[in-house]
Amino acid sequence: MKRLVVGMVAALALAGCSTGKDAVVQGSSFSFVSPGGQVDITYDVAQRQTAPVLAGEDLMNEGKQLSLADYAGKVVVLNLWGQWCGPCRTEAPEMESLAKRGVQVVGIDVRDPAREVAQDFVRDRQLTYPSIYDPDGRVLLKLAGYPRNIIPSTIVLDKQHRVAAVFLRPVLAQDLLPVAQRLTAEA
Repeated sequence: MKRLVVGMVAALALAGCSTGKDAVVQGSSFSFVSPGGQVDITYDVAQRQTAPVLAGEDLMNEGKQLSLADYAGKVVVLNLWGQWCGPCRTEAPEMESLAKRGVQVVGIDVRDPAREVAQDFVRDRQLTYPSIYDPDGRVLLKLAGYPRNIIPSTIVLDKQHRVAAVFLRPVLAQDLLPVAQRLTAEA
């Protein structure tokens, strides 16, 4: 466990190299930085930067495209996962719980070269929220500076699809529900 924490801190330190003191680079596009190596990061409204339009093939519907733009005006919990990831196996039912409570969850299935195995994972766990299939990480690359090696991780977008929170650790529904409710209540 200590090794995992040290590895995460090192990865965050590398991912967090940037100029300025803020959690994001100045400008309109999101660029990830982990201030002080934090694993739970929240952004005030003034700090929020627009997430890139993330789109790719729907994991469960080959040939169909899935895009964050499909959820315009909605708070979105974006969860990065892989069926090969032990903590993701625990986290998936938590994401499903959120989805059943009316929170829009969108997954990004990363580093799963065998699509059928990832599809079986979804079917076996009866997950109803959609996921983008991203075996080579091309979709994830659009999140500038985001640590691709920290799986699972979760990004919460406000109704304007600006990054409002980032969790670089496995999460529970109880971690995310208050954040999603707060963002939904924002004007």
